[in-house]
Amino acid sequence: MQTQLAPQHQSTPEGLKAQEVLRQCVHCGFCNATCPTYRVTGNELDGPRGRIYLMKQVFEGQTPTRTTQEHLDHCIGCRHCESTCPSGVQYHELLAVGQPVVDAQVQRPWRERLLRWGLVKLMPSPWFTPALKLGQAVRPLLPAAWREQVPSRPPMAAPAWPDPRKSLHARRVLLLKGCVQPGLRPHIDASTARVLDAIGIRAVVASASTCCGAVQGHMGDLDGAKARARRNIDAWWPYIESPTPVEAILINASGCGAWVKDYASLLADDPAYADKAGRVVAMVRDPGEMLASWMPMLKRKLGKRAQTGLGAVTFHPPCSLSHAQKLSSAAKPGPIETGLRELGFEVKLAVQDSHQCCGAGGAYSVLQPELSRQLRDLKLKSLQATEPHLIASANIGCIVHLQSGTDTPVKHWLEVLDEALSL
Repeated sequence: MQTQLAPQHQSTPEGLKAQEVLRQCVHCGFCNATCPTYRVTGNELDGPRGRIYLMKQVFEGQTPTRTTQEHLDHCIGCRHCESTCPSGVQYHELLAVGQPVVDAQVQRPWRERLLRWGLVKLMPSPWFTPALKLGQAVRPLLPAAWREQVPSRPPMAAPAWPDPRKSLHARRVLLLKGCVQPGLRPHIDASTARVLDAIGIRAVVASASTCCGAVQGHMGDLDGAKARARRNIDAWWPYIESPTPVEAILINASGCGAWVKDYASLLADDPAYADKAGRVVAMVRDPGEMLASWMPMLKRKLGKRAQTGLGAVTFHPPCSLSHAQKLSSAAKPGPIETGLRELGFEVKLAVQDSHQCCGAGGAYSVLQPELSRQLRDLKLKSLQATEPHLIASANIGCIVHLQSGTDTPVKHWLEVLDEALSL
């Protein structure tokens, strides 16, 4: 796509990145066919092609409007369009630079500014879990619209982490400390550590690490996201440079994993951190990527039960796993689906659009509740057609969002595996 940057954008990193991405786009519209928001609204400007056109106008000098901002806000960031695009357009890179440029010129309503400020400040902070517990305590008293924004408590307590006095394995992996997951579902990290312990690997959490930065990055606060990335790199570096380094940085929330795998791009212009970010990215793994190597020990631990069957699981591949990390697709089952089947689970996928977005999108369910609920209900309808006793996924946002619309238990697949190992 021919692009003529306005003078004020010609020499900026944002303008040059926008020009690079825009020139890849041939405006064919294949992306709209799989865009979740376009499929719901039918509005061209709520699809990737329309949003690309809006951002092109802005970088060519046209003043954005509140309508421009709203159409960009409607994007979930699922990156399904990138899986569909025949030209390989990295749409998410354009959105990452386009939204802040628009936000700098269009002031949001004060209520919206307050909400976004609160999310950026609260979600990655130590105050998130206490605030969540308070919200859950008063949840029955809240108005219906507010009540739906407060996730209910999980029905069971989290399992215990492995006893550190007994879990003295020489092999180690780092886990992301995270921000919302320890409060929403501490079960996931505990189950991850227990599965690793069962196969002879110790899970380690760097105490100085923090939120991955995705929440800030997705809401246009790139400086804040970069600060989070630097803090994590500093916290992980002693484990990477150790005489006995960790094997991997294992990130069990696929949305966080997708963001951390972009650290090298995020910090490419930072001379102090660019090389370190590259080293970190090379070590980041989703648990699904390591499942095949764990298989011999897992089969030994499961024994004959792996041969007789471990039950049925309906699996929802998150967009961050499918379209960002490219670890699952409609054409080829990913390593999680394949591995669980090999272990003895009957793995089902949604009867149609199995890789379509559920509408969670990090903070999207709070910022765009109406669109988010519509997408959740469409996804659940497709999942429920498999008559599931259990729905499993690989991302905390999807798990909590789907659970808000169904009584069917929704868990992380590592929780399911941990329960099988514990029987």
